[in-house]
Amino acid sequence: MQQRNIGSHQVPAIGLGCMNLSHAYGHPPSEADAITLLHRAFELGVRHFDTAALYGFGSNETLVGKALKSLRGEIHLASKCGMTGVDGKRVIDGRPETLVKTIDEALQRLQTDHIDLYYLHRWDKSVPIEESMGALSKMVEQGKVGALGLSEVSADTLRKAHAVHPITAVQTEYSLWTRNAEIAVLDLCREIGATFVAFSPVGRGFLCGGIDRPEQLVEGDIRRGMPRFQEPYLSANQPWMADFAALAAENNCSMAQLCLAWLLTRGEHVLPIPGTTSLAHLEENVGALELALSEETLAKLDELINPNTVQGPRYPAATQQEIDTEEFA
Repeated sequence: MQQRNIGSHQVPAIGLGCMNLSHAYGHPPSEADAITLLHRAFELGVRHFDTAALYGFGSNETLVGKALKSLRGEIHLASKCGMTGVDGKRVIDGRPETLVKTIDEALQRLQTDHIDLYYLHRWDKSVPIEESMGALSKMVEQGKVGALGLSEVSADTLRKAHAVHPITAVQTEYSLWTRNAEIAVLDLCREIGATFVAFSPVGRGFLCGGIDRPEQLVEGDIRRGMPRFQEPYLSANQPWMADFAALAAENNCSMAQLCLAWLLTRGEHVLPIPGTTSLAHLEENVGALELALSEETLAKLDELINPNTVQGPRYPAATQQEIDTEEFA
């Protein structure tokens, strides 16, 4: 099984994003089914598990803690702070006192005395990144956190944060249809020795096929508010899907596997973390580790799906203001 390094840890090259077991994509599974899926991921060899204080406003950390407590010494556990639920609303707050409170709550929910990798989920633009990083670095000194990461930041912010404390990982959306990381952050991660953790590696499900009408997404699914899942962009991004499906068939794999195998070619420091509520999809995703794509296939993929062929912003305007990633002109 292909491996990736995260700081001093080595893990299989595909991890598990745990968000949709509690949050964001419609109706989550029952606790029993979610625990079954987490255990099955471990059986399949997954060792990097990624959660956050935001997901389910704490309930995802509680779920992961309950499911994986007995396996704690055998997994690499990541969580995030700086974006949480307050009175039922999502709040970005990077003040040191808030981060200190969040880590103590997270440790309790996760039923552990330390988190291997702790990200600042969003940079709170009202707080200098150096102040937030100062609070996080103290958590490392106290043994509550093993290593630090950032999510959805620019190269400039990454450099500022790395000057305060070494950044072990950067987590940002990255897939065939979201290439923002290629502007600067992907290369900077390689330069400073940070792992690039790719979330939404199958385009929030779009690149798996079958989503061609907004009403297919249930009430409460965050994709209903995302431009690429609304018209006119949803229809505008359909024409190349048939050719993408044909490429997957040529390579004897699913479209999801093709997405993940492509990501694994983008650098030895890239770690995709697909999420799913389906055991079948989980097994399918891990199966991507067995694929080897030819240079011809990689060239066809880059020609077919790229910033010039994909239509629509990835976030609505209000959310776009909250993130710090570079954007294509």
